[in-house]
Amino acid sequence: MKKLKPDVRIMSSYFSWKDFLVTYFLLSTLTAGQALIYNAYIPGEYLPWQYIFGISGYWIIVSLIYCLVTARQKYNKFDKPMRKLSEAAKQVAEGDFSVYLEPIHKADKKDYVDVMFEDFNKMVEELGSIETLKNDFIANVSHEIKTPLSVIHGYAMALKQDDLPPELRKDYTDTIIFSTNKLATLVVNILKLSKLENQEISPASDPYDLCRQLCDCALYFENAWEEKNIELVVDIGERAIIHADESMMEIVWHNLISNALKFTSPGGTIILRQISDEDTITVMVSDTGCGMDEETMKHIFDKFYQGDPSHHAEGNGLGLALSLRVIELVGGVISVKSELGVGTTFTVQLKVEK
Repeated sequence: MKKLKPDVRIMSSYFSWKDFLVTYFLLSTLTAGQALIYNAYIPGEYLPWQYIFGISGYWIIVSLIYCLVTARQKYNKFDKPMRKLSEAAKQVAEGDFSVYLEPIHKADKKDYVDVMFEDFNKMVEELGSIETLKNDFIANVSHEIKTPLSVIHGYAMALKQDDLPPELRKDYTDTIIFSTNKLATLVVNILKLSKLENQEISPASDPYDLCRQLCDCALYFENAWEEKNIELVVDIGERAIIHADESMMEIVWHNLISNALKFTSPGGTIILRQISDEDTITVMVSDTGCGMDEETMKHIFDKFYQGDPSHHAEGNGLGLALSLRVIELVGGVISVKSELGVGTTFTVQLKVEK
C-alpha cells in the first residue's frame, strides 16, 4: 500500500493544548483533597510558598506526561489504523480496487480493528469484482446493440434508392424488421437480467402445478419443432406442485426448450423429462444436437456468451444467464452435461416445500 499522506480535511490531532489545560485543571482540582489532608495536620500558614509552587509544577509535569501518554496510546490504537483505513477508502473512492489492508495483530490476537480491516478487504474485493463485471457488461451490451443498429442503418440507407427492385426492397425490409425484433428482445432481456441480479429475495408466490407449465411451454414451440421435423418426447408426471414465481420459472423452461430446438438438427430428438421424489423435483431437457466442449460448458451461463458462432444471429447470450439467476432465486440448482456431436442435457433441481 502507498505511503500515508496527511489528509487536508483533517483539522485536529490527538494531542492539543486544550486537552492539556483541561487535564491540568482536573488534576489540580483533585489536589484539593491532598491539601485538606495536609491542613488537618499542618496549618496552612506553616506551608512555605516554595512547597505550593513545587506542587503546582509537579502537577503540570504529571498532566503533560499523562496527556502525552494517552495521546500516544490513541495514536497507536486508533488514530494510525483509522488513518490507514481512511487512505484506503479514499483510494477505493478514486477507483483503485487493488487496495489491501494488512492486519495489525496476529490471527490469535485480533481485535475489532483487525476484523474491520478484514471486512473492508472483502468489501473492496467484491467491489472490484462488480466493477469488472460492470465494465464487461457495458462492453458486451455496446457491442450487441451496435450490431443490429448498424444493420438497420445500412439497409435503411439502401431503401432510399429509387430504382431498387421490389424483391430487394422486401428483403431489406424483412432484414430491418428482424434486426429491430432482435434489438427489442435484447433490451427486454437486459432489463430482466438487471432486475433479477439486483433482487436478492424471491418474490412471494403461490403454489402451482409444474407439470402443467411444462406442457404449456412445450406446446408453445409446437410450430418450431414441426418445421424442423424434430421428435419431441415428453415424460413428465401427472402433477408436481412447487412454490415459486410462475412467470419467472417460465423464463427458464422457454430458454431451455428454445436452446434445444436451436441446436438440434432437423430430424433430431428433444426429450423433456420430469421426475419427483420426497425432497426434489427434477426437470431435464435433453437434445441430440451438436453438443459442447469443456471450455464452452465452463462459460455457458456467462452473460452474452455464445459457444457456437453459427447460431449467433438466433440469440443474444442472455437466456441461460437469466435462467441461472431465476433458479438461484428460488433456491434450486441448474447443471449441464454435454458431448460434442452427441447432444446436451440441462438438469434443474428444485426443492419440495413440506
